[in-house]
Amino acid sequence: MEKDIIFEPLEFRNLTLKNRIFRSNISGRFDNYDGSGNQARINWEEKFARGGVGAIVSSFTPVQIRGRILPNYATIDRDDRIPFWRKVGEKVHEYDCKFLMQLSHSGRQRDVGGVENLYNKGLSSTSETESFHGLECQAMTRKEIKEMIQAFADGARRAREAGLDGVELHSANGYLITQFLSSGINDRKDEYGGSLENRARFLLEIIQAIRKEVGNDFHLQAKISAVEYNDAVIPWDKPGNTLEDSIQICKWVEEAGADALHISTGSLFPHPLNPPGEFPQDEAYRWYEIMLGSGIYTFRNYLLFRYRFLFPIFLFLWNRVYRKGSTQPIIGKDVQAQALDDSFREFVSSQTMQELLDKYQGISISDAREIKKHVNIPVICTGGFQQASYIREAISEGFCDAVSIARPLVANNDLVQQFQQGKDLPDRPCTYCNRCLLNALQNPLGCYDVRRYNDDHDKMIEQVMTVFDPPPFS
Repeated sequence: MEKDIIFEPLEFRNLTLKNRIFRSNISGRFDNYDGSGNQARINWEEKFARGGVGAIVSSFTPVQIRGRILPNYATIDRDDRIPFWRKVGEKVHEYDCKFLMQLSHSGRQRDVGGVENLYNKGLSSTSETESFHGLECQAMTRKEIKEMIQAFADGARRAREAGLDGVELHSANGYLITQFLSSGINDRKDEYGGSLENRARFLLEIIQAIRKEVGNDFHLQAKISAVEYNDAVIPWDKPGNTLEDSIQICKWVEEAGADALHISTGSLFPHPLNPPGEFPQDEAYRWYEIMLGSGIYTFRNYLLFRYRFLFPIFLFLWNRVYRKGSTQPIIGKDVQAQALDDSFREFVSSQTMQELLDKYQGISISDAREIKKHVNIPVICTGGFQQASYIREAISEGFCDAVSIARPLVANNDLVQQFQQGKDLPDRPCTYCNRCLLNALQNPLGCYDVRRYNDDHDKMIEQVMTVFDPPPFS
């Protein structure tokens, strides 16, 4: 029998994975308010390791408290965090799964800063207010830039001392490093702004500082938004970096010492293309109110989410990028979704599921292929993957070397095991509804599509709450 490429080992310079599936970074408020971790986080990561993924990229892990996006996220901002992350890594390793820490900083994209950040603005490349939520910020001084570079390097050192398998730099999706990279955001006039080379300087100096701190034998990868579509929602914003810009950045990242690239899209989060799927306004008005004090445009957005007669205005703006034809899936067209189980079929037909897959799966795959042509290190691609035949074709045809999956794995923690059993799709696929996205502002992360639980709300909540078994303080 021919070996399935999905389950062939993937070799990096300093790391080997048992298969080609990563659990991508996806964040939930599981930890303690002060940034210390607890058992719930360990339980959460164990779900995916047990389910068969080759590697887990951690949730957004701030290198400074000032750079968190929400409270209750475990941080890596000081040495006393190391023992907790060692426990996380040890649990994940029990399943022959690797664990990479995503070193992160929100910059201006700070949804809820918490009491520690009540009287400071987010640090950024710019002092211009973010245009979607109206999150205010201040441009970093050169001194603050140098301190931040060292904060990332110290985070990598702590990850290594914790026995983790590597780190990923979150240089995508609108967070701090993106705010330096982006031609649509960075308006600096010094050596960290202006030309593409200058805008990339911050990221490249972080990579160099990490290599100086941990050496060359520790895995390091960078997540990049290949195309930013910075004007996707607000038409008068600058469009941001193009694919050609990102190809050059990726070449520099490789030269600086990175071992892999993780390809995404979008200059903010959430973005119409990331996570791929619908924007659940019915969930937004319930939970978005937690952000009302965070930005100067949040009340405007809340009204758009709250009143049904205003829904079309928001959806018109949010879906502009699809109407412009920015994403065209280019593989897997000859693959049809398998028959779904009977109870799932009650609300989504096989035809409808195929339409969802065609629209949302592999949303960055063509960008990954172009980048892969210009680098010699492995390329990982994220974006709505959950169909084995599509993933298999993406890897075998050279679009990427591996895929990373977030929300479809939240819906089916054992997705990889289902692929091993020969299934092309899980029995109850993720429907790209993104209710998990909005609930995560305030509630435990999990799948909140009640239709996947036969409309049994109690059953849905029971599944969501399994992250607290065993409990954090047992």
